[in-house]
Order: sequence, then structure tokens, then C-alpha cells
Amino acid sequence: MKKEIRILLLEDDVVDAELNKHALREGGFNFRIERVEGKQEYLEQLDRGKPDLILSDNTLPSFDGFTALAIAQQKCPDTPFIFVSGTLGEEMAIESLKRGATDYVLKTRLSRLVPAVHRALRESEERSERQRAEERLRDSNEQLRALTVYLQYVREEERTRIAREVHDELGQALTGLKMDLAWLTSRLPKDLKPLATKASAMAAQVDSTIQTVRRIATELRPGILDDLGLVAAIEWQAHEFQTRTGIPCTVASTVHDPILDQDLNTAFFRIFQETLTNIIRHANAKQVEVRFQEMEGKLVLEVKDDGRGITEAEIGNTRSIGLLGMRERAGLLGGEVLVKGERGKGTTVTVTIPLARSKKAEQSNHEDSHHRRSRGGPARSEADPRR
Repeated sequence: MKKEIRILLLEDDVVDAELNKHALREGGFNFRIERVEGKQEYLEQLDRGKPDLILSDNTLPSFDGFTALAIAQQKCPDTPFIFVSGTLGEEMAIESLKRGATDYVLKTRLSRLVPAVHRALRESEERSERQRAEERLRDSNEQLRALTVYLQYVREEERTRIAREVHDELGQALTGLKMDLAWLTSRLPKDLKPLATKASAMAAQVDSTIQTVRRIATELRPGILDDLGLVAAIEWQAHEFQTRTGIPCTVASTVHDPILDQDLNTAFFRIFQETLTNIIRHANAKQVEVRFQEMEGKLVLEVKDDGRGITEAEIGNTRSIGLLGMRERAGLLGGEVLVKGERGKGTTVTVTIPLARSKKAEQSNHEDSHHRRSRGGPARSEADPRR
């Protein structure tokens, strides 16, 4: 059995209404028709529920078909609207289509009614299916974005936890080992110089390992980011970059609040790290300039180098995981990353994130931290021991 379709018919002539019904029955439709003549009845029927199809005469006792069409577009814009009239001239028929009518059928040619209704219902179903598909895609994108946010958060929390354990547990163990070596060396007989030399070498190796542990812990999650804030962390990272590569890296900041919310700090810092990594790998730069400022309610980080200049093909390369990751981090906070290169004159990376969005994130982080503490979960300490 075919699905019953609900049809709202605006027709003041009973005979014409019956002719419409007869044509639809002959066409094999399973339908239920509510016939109305006036505007008030029409509005009441629309308020009761969206019909599957509206058929309307153009000339009605209290109002006209174009008014009925305008009302339908307001109350149920996805419902097909077909004019069935004997007074609709060619110009008015074209005008009705321009205003959003699905089709028009002359009462003298009701044989066109059935194919017109078939086409209107088919197109309506296709639109509905397309809308449902778009909604499913939108929901999937929102779920994927929420998952990405959660994974970013979990990854940073895990990096922080590992950094603390590496620094505290392994660092303390190595420090204890160094103290034991010092104690043992001080008690070795003076005539056993080979053993004393070996012990000194072991102590030097322990010192080197301690430095390595500190470096690994800092790279996982620099304590300065949590203790002193984003500006200090950017300056520290720029100094590390300059020390490691020999490329001068200057930082100019006009941001007065040094400690922002955790998500914003992490996003800017990781994007900055990735930008410097790309400069090392690809730019062949001799100088890097960094500007960090607040403009019109947004935080803007600009990193400019004087290297070879990134190409449009490289910017649009979907396999460039680094650039994709930078854009995703900014996008999760309602921001964007713009990359511009000029051949032989360098590359400029501009990161812009709304400050208002970051303040909302700060409140969310505070609530989340309180929730974790209430469940007995780990909460961020006031001061990170890593230096």
C-alpha cells in the first residue's frame, strides 16, 4: 500500500475540488485532502501540521494564491506548492515560479496535475534526504571535532604526566645514583687511580643523563608555559631555537596578560613550535621575527622568516600534516592559521584566535578541573617542578 499523502487544497469551487480529487485518484495516489476557502482556515490547517503538498487556486474569496504561497514559504518552506487555476496567465505563471511555487497547472488541462504532483513529491523527498544527509554530516563533523578536542586535551594531560614522572622519578633516581657515586669515589684508596677515573667518568655520564632527562621533560611540556604563561614560553622557545640553530629569533609582545587559559596557551605554543620546526626543515632562513599582540578582541601571533618562501602548492598540500595540525588546533578554538610565502623573501605564518572564545574555554577548563577533583582524578598543580 502506498503511503498516504496529506494534501491541503485551497479551492472555493466544490466542482473544481472534486475534479482535482478525481484526477489524483486516476493517477493512483493514496491521499487525504483538507479543503479550505479562506485565509483563517488555511492558517489553522498549517498550524495543525505540515502538509505533504499544497494545491491552490489563484483567485480566492478572502485572499489570493500569491499570499497563500508567501504564508506557506514562512510556515512550511519545504512543502511543494502547486497552483491549479483557470485564471493564471503566462506572465503570472512565470511570476509564481519566481516567487517559489513548484509548478502551475491550468484547470482546463488537469491531465498535467498527476505528473506535476509526482515531480513535486519526488523533488521534495530528494530535498529532505539531502537535508538529512547534511544534518548527519554536520553531526558527524561535530562529533569528530569534539573527539579531536578531547584527544588534544588527553594528549596534553598525558604529556604533562609523563614529563613530571620523567623529571621527578627518573631525575631523583639519577641524582641519588650520582650521590652514591660521589660517596663511593671519596672512599676509594688513592692508589686505585683507574677505579677513581672510571667513577669520575660514570659521574659525568650521570650528569649528562640528568641533563637529557630535563630536556625530554621540558620538550614534553615546558613548565614555564604553566608557571609563567604563554609570552614567557614563546620567548623561551625562541631562545632555544636561536641557541640550537644559530638563527637570530626576536620576539616582540604587547600582550599584557601573561597567563591565559590552558587551551589557548597550548594551542599557540604548539603552533609556534611547529612553525619553528618547519623553518628549520624547509626555510633556509637567516632571521626570524615574532610578534604577539591583541587586536580587536583577538590574539594574533605572527612568525616571519626571510627564507626561500613557501609555495602555494606546499600550502595547499593535503599531506602536509604539520600545517593541517596547526590549522586544526586554531580551528578548535574558533581561530585560523594563514600562511603566506613570497619567493626568495620568506614566509609569514599568522595565527588568530578570538580572545572571547579563549575566556569561555578558561571557564570550561575550570569547571572540568573541578569535576576531575570531585571524582578524585588528577588536577593540575599550582606550580610545575620542571625548570
